[in-house]
Amino acid sequence: MKPNIRKINIVIDCVDAGVMAIFYQKLLGWDWTHPHANGWAAVTSPTGSVIAFQEVEGYEPPIWPWQKGKQGQMLHLDFYVENLEEAVQYAIECGAKVADTQYFRTSRTMFDPSGHPFCLDTDEPE
Repeated sequence: MKPNIRKINIVIDCVDAGVMAIFYQKLLGWDWTHPHANGWAAVTSPTGSVIAFQEVEGYEPPIWPWQKGKQGQMLHLDFYVENLEEAVQYAIECGAKVADTQYFRTSRTMFDPSGHPFCLDTDEPE
């Protein structure tokens, strides 16, 4: 029997869960619902979606674009925005960095404080 999955929480490995929660709380405007304790923190959307952060000993940030023999990304988040350049500047103010390599005109690959790539995207056709 297929389970009734009602929502999804995303958990991201990192060095400092508090830093990550502050970054995503600012970037997304979500509530910081799970304070930094015991190596965990989380933010929650108005609809109840959760992004949690867990501290991992020996954490190595992914390398993007991929390089043979290096830790690659396992997933990344895409956030759709109305004004790409304004969103990029805001993400930088929150603590993100722009990736040196970009592939599309209608999106920007960024790195969060733990080095995870994420994209700011528009609905414009490439």
